Amino acid sequence: MTNPTRYSSVLVVSATRAEAAHLRNGTRLVITGLGKATAAMALTAALTRSRHGIDPPVSTVVNIGTAGALHDHHSGLFLPSRVTEHDLDAQTLAGLGYPTASSWDIADGDGTVLATGDSFINDSARRAELAAIADLLDMEGAAFARVAAEFDVPLRLVKVVSDSADESAVDWPARIDAAAQLLADWFDDSGLG
Repeated sequence: MTNPTRYSSVLVVSATRAEAAHLRNGTRLVITGLGKATAAMALTAALTRSRHGIDPPVSTVVNIGTAGALHDHHSGLFLPSRVTEHDLDAQTLAGLGYPTASSWDIADGDGTVLATGDSFINDSARRAELAAIADLLDMEGAAFARVAAEFDVPLRLVKVVSDSADESAVDWPARIDAAAQLLADWFDDSGLG
């Protein structure tokens, strides 16, 4: 945990320190690392510490981060209303007798759908496939949703478009700082911080 505030019940999670670079000092923050497994492990550890009284209670988890746009008209900041794991074949697993959740509704969203998977998408053909099911793309959102649901803690997803999830996505590191500023401004204005 970075910069924990004794009194904050809002836990901010971010995959990278760069995406959280402009949050105010004292923000209760966990940097999870990239991908679904590391995101799930880090949030589970934080919520377990909270549940057992080691850390203060958590009333809300807010995931801030960047996302790829799956449609050309998407840019700026979004609050997804739904998140789905695009690389988990829940339908086949259910058919084999192992029903598995792969999508979660997120309260107070703006109607956009976020697709999460462990692949960094920088391919126009794959982007077109994913655009049929979602508006935005990231690598951690569904993991945070799965863990927050398990712990019965409300979740907010806040994503800033940093690339087009196509061949230009390799420029992502150069765009993080501007995205981090938008994320920090949203958090400051949200009343959660």
